[in-house]
Amino acid sequence: MCPRPVIGVPADRRILEPHPFHLVGEKYLQAIIDAADALPLIIPVLAEHIHVDDILQHVDGVLLTGSPSNVEPHHYGGEPSEPGTLHDPHRDAAALPLARRAMDAGIPLLAVCRGFQELVVVLGGTLHQKVHEVPGYHSHKENPDDPLETQYAPSHGLSLVEGGLLHKLAGKSNSMVNSLHSQGVAKLPNGVTVEAVADDGLVEGFSVDSVPGFALAVQWHPEWQVTRNEFSTAIFQAFGDACRAYAGQRQV
Repeated sequence: MCPRPVIGVPADRRILEPHPFHLVGEKYLQAIIDAADALPLIIPVLAEHIHVDDILQHVDGVLLTGSPSNVEPHHYGGEPSEPGTLHDPHRDAAALPLARRAMDAGIPLLAVCRGFQELVVVLGGTLHQKVHEVPGYHSHKENPDDPLETQYAPSHGLSLVEGGLLHKLAGKSNSMVNSLHSQGVAKLPNGVTVEAVADDGLVEGFSVDSVPGFALAVQWHPEWQVTRNEFSTAIFQAFGDACRAYAGQRQV
């Protein structure tokens, strides 16, 4: 029996008074285990001390997770954030170059929510900091006062581009997805294929054309109760299959 592939997951850095901690949401780790059939490896975001290539020697895939924090706007030429906006410069410093190097090396990459936004930035695109304030788009944010089951419930329609990867995984052209984000893509980077569009026209899924391996970004949260949703399961299974294929090539 072949060992399960290892998927690296860059952490968030949070101050839990008075100490800094490196954290990953359990739902992402569980989705890797249950749906991708892989082993998660939490990557500390200590970019000054850990070289990207040293990390990539030990993983067969990379998952960029969602997070309450926003990518700092100076990474994409955006206007300064409003005071009080949660940022995570340690994650930016570690995850952005890690994503670029993983894609260049053909290491499978799945990006979710903040990860989607990170991949937009890495590839040269830009972000709206507050989608709900942009004319033509509705609010994509959750109500933090709602119970989790309500926050992560399907909240808007999604059109899956005919013939695309997500269309094939879903087996249909439309889906309902959850929505828990305030940032969103403003300028889509070059070298990507749109995979999914929200019912207000916001791009919520793309694959990367210009890299040798699996590279998929989705704005919603398929990791949430992943095994209860066939589409979500299919996304993580496809990612896991790509990681297994990459691991097999490394062992040759």
